[in-house]
Amino acid sequence: MKDKQPTGKHRIDTEIITVGRNPSEQFGFVNPPVYRGSTVLYPDLESFKQRKARYPYGRYGSPTTDSLEDGMTLLEGGAGTVLTSSGLSAIAVALQACLKSGDHLLLTDSCYAPTRKFCDGLMSRFGVTIEYYDPHIGSGIADLVRPETAVIFLESPGSQTFEVQDVPAIIEVARKHDIVTIIDNTWATPLFFRPLDFGVDISIHAATKYVGGHSDVMLGTVTANERTWPEIQKTWHLLGECAGPDVAWLGQRGLRTLSVRVHRQMAAGLEVARWLEARREVAQVLHPALESHPDHALWKRDFKGATSLFSIVLKPGPAEALTAFIDGLELYGIGASWGGYESLVLPFDPRAVRTATTWDADGPAVRLHIGLEDTADLIADLEAGLERWGKAGGGH
Repeated sequence: MKDKQPTGKHRIDTEIITVGRNPSEQFGFVNPPVYRGSTVLYPDLESFKQRKARYPYGRYGSPTTDSLEDGMTLLEGGAGTVLTSSGLSAIAVALQACLKSGDHLLLTDSCYAPTRKFCDGLMSRFGVTIEYYDPHIGSGIADLVRPETAVIFLESPGSQTFEVQDVPAIIEVARKHDIVTIIDNTWATPLFFRPLDFGVDISIHAATKYVGGHSDVMLGTVTANERTWPEIQKTWHLLGECAGPDVAWLGQRGLRTLSVRVHRQMAAGLEVARWLEARREVAQVLHPALESHPDHALWKRDFKGATSLFSIVLKPGPAEALTAFIDGLELYGIGASWGGYESLVLPFDPRAVRTATTWDADGPAVRLHIGLEDTADLIADLEAGLERWGKAGGGH
């Protein structure tokens, strides 16, 4: 894996601490203040007519939102970033900026389920044709390209099932046909994967997750390259999307500790994943950084690390065994999000949301998020859970 990659004047662990902070403009205080406001006053009528103020209205941003936007732009290596009210709204802004009626969208079959619902439920209603593709398609995506194909939407690794896409191969096809590429980069964070360096046009984050890091914000970011930035910014303005100042402030606060958190969680996640891989109750561990993962070579080629979200497939067993396993866990909350400091568990069945691929696992699948608790305690909790699984009739 790659080591240090400068993104500007300093190495990334330095820049993540310094970017977007201006103590000299804040009476020496380290952190930017929270600017809560809607109305911005102008000194005279002529100034109001020209609307050349840096912040013409509260919805257009403030020094508070600048801090997080500047940080994400630098970390992603983009031309600019906008903040939105959630990860899903970030996806909606990006897709609406790049698609129009009559266009064709290629969307990975392993995408975040709400992305699929948004495209099937709204983009299709507005005249966009949606087609799902196998995340392992690579350069074969060329066979799906039509004259009206406008966007390829990637997510790597895939949501829940963690397929790693051959991003360079897909980008090569997209560039040849002048197709805009968008990726949901929430899992990797810009510390472990920088999509724009690989030629992707737009990188999206549910900053609700690792960027926020404390399970206390709903926040999205859209970072674009020079090619797509004007349209992203324009669409964001037209849709009236914005993140509240307190949420933006929490996001930039989380950004300062992102590196130490994800590196600690990467080590913890791998320790737990390797322990699970050796358990007789577990049929498969879906973690791209494990040598056993079918896409490990792609992950090792393109990524600089792995976060702590992964899945396992248990051997076949009755529903009551899965209930016994999960309900008795003490340190793993049952919740739909991830990326915070706490560990989480969530069973899933992807068959209901796949159309271009099939899910053939015999046993139940469970997604795990490893937090910042002591890994020995987390493993002991899982061990007790797997023993309950077996006693309730789970396979061995």
